[in-house]
Amino acid sequence: MIPRLLLSSVLILALQPVKSQFLMDMIDTTTEMGKGLLNLYQKYDKLRISGYMQPQFQVASDPGIKSYEGGDFPPNVNNRFTLRRGRIRFDYVHFSENPTRPSIQFVFQFDGTERGVFIRDFWGRVFDNKWKLFTLAMGMFARPFGYETNLSSGDRESPERGRMNQILMRTERDLGAMFSIEPRDPKSPLRKLKLDIGVFNGQGLTATGEYDSYKDFVTRFNVKPYSLSKKVLLSAGVSWFYGGLRQNHKYVFEDGQISGKNDFVLDSSSANVGRKLPRHYYGGDMQLKFLHRWGATEFRAEFIGGTQTAFANSSETPAAIPGDNFLTSAYYVRPFNGAYFYFLQNIFNNRHQIIVKYDWYDPNTSVKGMEIGTAGSNFHSADVRYDTWGFGYIYYMTENLKWVFYYAKVKNEATQLSGYTTDISDNVFTWRLQFRF
Repeated sequence: MIPRLLLSSVLILALQPVKSQFLMDMIDTTTEMGKGLLNLYQKYDKLRISGYMQPQFQVASDPGIKSYEGGDFPPNVNNRFTLRRGRIRFDYVHFSENPTRPSIQFVFQFDGTERGVFIRDFWGRVFDNKWKLFTLAMGMFARPFGYETNLSSGDRESPERGRMNQILMRTERDLGAMFSIEPRDPKSPLRKLKLDIGVFNGQGLTATGEYDSYKDFVTRFNVKPYSLSKKVLLSAGVSWFYGGLRQNHKYVFEDGQISGKNDFVLDSSSANVGRKLPRHYYGGDMQLKFLHRWGATEFRAEFIGGTQTAFANSSETPAAIPGDNFLTSAYYVRPFNGAYFYFLQNIFNNRHQIIVKYDWYDPNTSVKGMEIGTAGSNFHSADVRYDTWGFGYIYYMTENLKWVFYYAKVKNEATQLSGYTTDISDNVFTWRLQFRF
C-alpha cells in the first residue's frame, strides 16, 4: 500500500502544467544531461529523476599499483571489475505565479557502488525573477573552479578527471554558498556570460565537517559556447581560488621558491600556531569545436597554477587537522602547476568518437628530476612530476548506452628518491559501459 501511495504522490506532483521556458536559457542542451533535463521537465515540469551507472573492467600493468584511474589496485591484483559510479539524482523546481519563472530549485544526488552509498549533491537555489539575472545556491555542490571540475562524469569522455584535478579538487564538491550572475533572458546581450562567486568550508568531502574557521573563496567567469561561424563554437573561462589551512602546531616546511633556497626550509617558530597557510590557485580554460556533417572536432585545454599546502608524501588537501607528531603533521608549502589537453574527433558519424588526452601535474615547480632525493634534502614523493597520455574510443550506441575503451599511460620523472629512480609501471586499461536514464 505504501509504495502505491508514494508512487501516486510522485505522479500527482510531477504531472503539472508545463512551465519550462526558463530551461531553454538555463540548461546546456548540447550535453546529454541537458537534453534529458529539458525533455523531462517539459513532460513533468516540476520533478525529474535521472541517473547513470558505470560498471567497468580494468587491467593494470602491475599488481597493487597506486592509480588515479578509478582508485588504487589492491595488493596482488592487476585486473578487476568495479562499479565506478552509480548515480541517482532528484531535481525539483517550484515556479512563481508566472509559469515561465522558477522561484526555487532543489537537488539531491547520491552515489552507490560496492564501496558504499555517499551523498554527492544536496543543495537548493533561489532565482531572481525581477531582473532574471541572479541566483543564490547553498548546500553541497561542485566548486565553481575550472572546466573539467564541473563537467559531469556522465558527459566527460575520459573515464576520470586528470591527476591534478583529482588531487586539488578531490570529489569536486564542498559545503558552501554561491552567488551567480547569469542572464536568463534569451534577448539579453550578455546571455553568453556567467559569473559564479562562492564561499566554501575548504576540505570538501574529504572530511565530515569543517575543521578550522578559514573559508575558501572561489570564483569563475566564463563565456558560454559562442558561434564564431555556423560551424565553429568557442567557449572559455578563468578561475581563481583563494583559501588556506589553519596551522595547529609550529612546524612548516616552505619550498625553496618561497624561502629563497633550493630546498625546503623548516620554520618552527611558535608564532606559526594559528597561522593561515596558503591554498591559492588560478586557472584558465578554452574549448573550441568544429562542426561537420559526420559530427565534430573539438579541442580543449586548461591550465592551473598556484600554491598548495599539504604533507611530505601527499599534495592532497588534508582531510583533518594533524596532531603534534612532527614526522606526520608538518605542513609542506609548494608552488605547483599542471594542465590538460583534449582532442576529440567523431569518425563516420556522431556515434563513434576517438579521444587523445594529455595532462601533467608538477606538484613542486621549483625542483626537477634528479634534484629530488639528493642527500640531506627534504624533498619527497609528493614533489615528483607526472605526465599522463590517454587514448580512447567511445561508441554512443544509444542515448542510454555508451561504450568506452581507454588506455592511460602514466610516466613519472626519474629522481634519486627510492622507488622513483625510474618510471613506475602504473598504466591502466579501462573498458566501461555507461547506462543512463
